[in-house]
Amino acid sequence: MNFFISPAFAEAVPPPMEGPNPLIQVALLAGFLIIFYALVMRPQRKRDKAKLQLIASLQKGDEVVTSGGIVGRITKVSEGFVVVEVSDKLELKFQRASIIASLPKGTMKAI
Repeated sequence: MNFFISPAFAEAVPPPMEGPNPLIQVALLAGFLIIFYALVMRPQRKRDKAKLQLIASLQKGDEVVTSGGIVGRITKVSEGFVVVEVSDKLELKFQRASIIASLPKGTMKAI
């Protein structure tokens, strides 16, 4: 059988090399975590905080935009919901969390 297939011999195993310094690995991991916090976590916390302040500060008469893009004026505010007047005789009820922006007074008439 050796006539058709040449025998394959295992090569010698090279001696184990020393790995990178563990302190460098820890420093790289710490650097990655700091960059992740600075670029992702911190801005997201700021956005969340601003959203909570917006929801808490909703009052009757505020002009707002919902997450669905509906623009209206708040006519009633309750614990978890707001009633938004979209036109003269049309009022819609939304959860407070669905309000994404508060508009300056008079924006609805300008639109």
